[in-house]
This record gives sequence, C-alpha cells and structure tokens, in this order.
Amino acid sequence: MAAIHKSLPRRQFDVVVVGAGGAGMRCSLQLARAGLSVAVLSKVFPTRSHTVAAQGGVSASLGNMSEDHWQWHMYDTVKGSDWLGDQDAIEFMCREAPNAVYELEHFGMPFDRNANGTIYQRPFGGHTANFGEKPVQRACAAADRTGHAMLHTLYQQNVASRTNFFVEWMALDLLRNEAGDVLGVTALEMETGEIFVLEAKRTVLATGGAGRIWGASTNAFINTGDGLGMAARAGLALEDMEFWQFHPTGVAGAGVLITEGVRGEGGILLNKDGERFMERYAPNLKDLAPRDFVSRSMDQEIKEGRGCGDGSYVVLKLDHLGEDVIKKRLPSIREISIKFANVDPIKDPIPVVPTIHYQMGGIPTNYYGQVVDYKNGETKVVNGLYAVGECAATSVHGANRLGTNSLLDLIVFGRAAGNHIVDSHPEKEHSHQDIPESAIDYSVARVEHLESRTSGEKAQDVAGKMRTIMQAHCGVFRTMDLLKEGERLIEEMVPEVNDIYFKDKSKVFNTARIEALEVSNMIEVARATTRSAANRTESRGAHALNDFPERDDENWLRHTLWYADGSRLDYKPVQMKPLTAETIPPKPRTF
Repeated sequence: MAAIHKSLPRRQFDVVVVGAGGAGMRCSLQLARAGLSVAVLSKVFPTRSHTVAAQGGVSASLGNMSEDHWQWHMYDTVKGSDWLGDQDAIEFMCREAPNAVYELEHFGMPFDRNANGTIYQRPFGGHTANFGEKPVQRACAAADRTGHAMLHTLYQQNVASRTNFFVEWMALDLLRNEAGDVLGVTALEMETGEIFVLEAKRTVLATGGAGRIWGASTNAFINTGDGLGMAARAGLALEDMEFWQFHPTGVAGAGVLITEGVRGEGGILLNKDGERFMERYAPNLKDLAPRDFVSRSMDQEIKEGRGCGDGSYVVLKLDHLGEDVIKKRLPSIREISIKFANVDPIKDPIPVVPTIHYQMGGIPTNYYGQVVDYKNGETKVVNGLYAVGECAATSVHGANRLGTNSLLDLIVFGRAAGNHIVDSHPEKEHSHQDIPESAIDYSVARVEHLESRTSGEKAQDVAGKMRTIMQAHCGVFRTMDLLKEGERLIEEMVPEVNDIYFKDKSKVFNTARIEALEVSNMIEVARATTRSAANRTESRGAHALNDFPERDDENWLRHTLWYADGSRLDYKPVQMKPLTAETIPPKPRTF
C-alpha cells in the first residue's frame, strides 16, 4: 500500500482553485493577472457551474434608482442574518459591493440599462432604504439571467489571462502535513480515471453548495458539497450547518427556481381564495420580506388548507405586469414556467412551493477567505487553505441570506482571497513543501476501497434514501422529535455509504465512480446539518423550531462548529464589532 503514491503523476502550481463558479473564477482571475501559475479544477465545463443558474441580480448600493448607502445595505444584511452574521465581514462586503459591480461592468458584463445609461436595479426581498423604512432598488440585473452573464464574463476574462482550466476533474482530498498546513489536493481526471497529486503553495476551495442532500432542490446535480466533505475528512470544522435557505418560489413538483426578481418586478403571491396573504404576515414589505419569512408564510397557508389546486402549492401572479415587461425583464422565467409548469405567466399564475436553495453555513473563514480553526477560545488560520463562495462560512449570511447577496459574496470574497494570496507572494517561495506519504495513501485507499468491492449498495439508492430522510426530517418547519430522528437515521447511513458498490470498474468517464465519491461528501454534510440542527434549541432565521419558537440571544448568539470525528460540536462567538461602523444591536425582526 505504501508504495502506491510514488507512481502517481504530479503537477505543481502556485495556487490550485477547486471549483470554477463565480467565486473560483473571480479568485483565479486575480491570481492569473498577477502572474501566478493557477490551476482551476471543475467537474463540469466552467460556464456550466451552478452560478449560471442565478437569476435575479447582484446587490450593491449604487443608488441608480433612488438614494442608497452601504450602511443601509449592511443593516439589511445583519437583520436578514437574524444577527448571526459577523458584522466585520458584512461591513467589508457591503462597502466593497459598488466597486465589485463596477469592475464586472468594466470586464464586459451586459447589465440591463436605464435610459441614462446607468445599471438597472430592481427591488429585492429584505433590501430597504433608511434602515428598514421602505423597499429600495438595489439588485443590479441582467434580465433574469444575471448569474449566466456573470459566469460567462468571468470565464472570458480568465481565458484572456491564461488561467489553466482542468475541466472534468474531481478533487478528492486535501493534503496536509503534520503541522496542519494544506499543500494541495489529490484529484481524479474523469476522462482517464487516473489520480493525480496537484501540489500547491495555496489551495482555494470554491466548490459551491450541497443542496442535493435534499429531495426537492433548486440546485444543480453537481452541488454535492465536495469541498465540505474534503474539509470534514481533513479534520476541519463546518460552521452553522443547521441553516439552509428554502427559496419561497420553486416550481411546484419540479423544484426549478423562479427568481425573487419576479416579486421585485411586482409579482404577487396568492392563496386559493385569491388573497394576497403576505399582507397579513409582513404588512410593510409584503411579498418582498426575507426568504425564510416568506417560505414559512407560504408553508403555513398550505398547512392551514388555503393551498391551490390539490392544496399543495400557492400561486405567483405576474400577468398584471403586462406582456412587454415579462418578455423584457423576465424572459427565462416565462420559458421555465411554460416548460416545467405548463403555464404561460402572461396569462396564468405559476404554481410555486418553498424549495431548498442555499447553504448559509460552510467552512469557517475570515473576510480574506483564509480558513480558520477555533481552539481554546482562539481563532487560528489554517496555513495554505482558503474557501470562498457558498462552500465558505465567511459568515456574511448568518442564519438567513438576503437575495442577491450570494452573487455579491462570490465576487467580493473571490477577489479578496485572490488579493490576499497575491500579497503573500507564493511565487517567491522557491520550493513546494514535502507532502506526507500517509496523506496521499489515505486518498488513494478511499478510491481503492470503492474499486475493490464486489457487492453492496448502489450509490443512487443510498443517495435517494438520504434525500428522503433530509426532506422528511429537516424541512421549513422543524420539531425536535423530527430532527433527533433525522440525526439518528443519517448516522445509521454511514456504514451504507461505506458499502457502496458499482459493477462497472472501467476507468474512462465512469460516472458510477464519480457518484459514489459524491455520496461520501454528501453524507458528511447531512451529518453536520442534522447534528447541528438537533442541538440548537431556538428559532433563528431559516432554523424554525416549533418546540422553541423564539430567538434566544442569551444562549444561542453563537456559531455552531461541527467536527466529523465523533460528530462533535463546539461553538464560537459571533463577531458583533464591525470594522468602522457602529455595532447593530439585536432586536426583533419585523417586516
């Protein structure tokens, strides 16, 4: 066993970036432009990364439609996070937002324009003027394909900057030495089935979310939490994994996303009586209240028998906007409605239900993107490792993310991590550190264990069972009994994941092998989620617990840290002190 790693092919780079979505490519662009040698790994062609599915916009207080300030944006983000967001990171993001968006514009991103040539901005849930007074237009949009425009723009800029893309490669494990420094990754080339050692002076995880652990999800099939699985196996914590956002408007039965931008443009939610029910729950912001709030209101309408059709959904009405607005501002939404709901929104309302959408938790980082570990009351940086985008818990989203802050998170922290790496001069470090043989052997042994099995469970059956458990036990409304049972059932699945078997042992483009490796990442995310959720005895943001309906700042104004070894939990305080602004103290969330 010990000699296997010696025959593995090796490649050396200044930086390896795992993931070619918005965060990964914004980071790699900064690095490539500075002259560093960069490898970007992606399971799919870069422009098929899940960022491409983001529809509504990217938030920035440009003030193109009416007065706006970064302090207002910061207040909305802190309030939206239900005070679990770190206020230093939130200030950093909101202050950087206008520059980050103007930079994209200069890269060639085709934003919609106002008559005077400025970037068009639409209202979005939870974004307000003057500290919660009234809705504000802050979402910079490219029709309803903003993520698509962003991803293609970043890809073109990376190609121009000669970034090295490793397309259809899957990262397997982080390589750490005895001191805990990260020295690169092992990775599988899908085309040949060969395992490589990619040595790096800095490693960046930008692997996106893990929404595929649920049955009904707006997430792409590639969103299997690979970076989280790698971090958990390497002994690192996962932070705040109990907080998962249900997007209020997924197409009923299909789960495909209908952007919040529809409500930003004036679409309204109705129950079976034709009542605009959000006026009851959020008299001020109505349909543009934050997502956790709208999702629970919809769920309540359905549970109380006011659902439409067979009673399992509500409807989103936009015919009153007129054909021209729908065709100009929401063309993809019309296409999705016709294809997936068999409804033309110009004439009829769209059937919608809350659907899992976004992971607020992830790998703990500071606002430079450096991965951090919290031990004995101290925060320590994990040398050589960064995480950006949805896989990271920089904690700007806390317990609930505001719409359009996700695309902002990608570009602000992708760029910040890139700059931090450039400033640390990896290109001047003359040699790569030696990678311990045991680290490489561990990774190879994981794949060999799969290869050598002659019987066992099918990957799709194990994944299907896990999704059913998560859907039933960890939904929009939670009870302690459901969560405890879910935690038990998920832990019982660990041996099943280790027993996965596939018949076809061929090397070339063997998708069965890839799926099996993905399930081993997803089980870590599911374990972290159920364990963390079953332990938080309060309701905060997206974590709505029937047994404990109130937020408990005295006991729970803190981040959960989950470690894979023994499913152990620890906690760290929320950073309440911003960089320059005044602290925004906790108060009840009303809309």
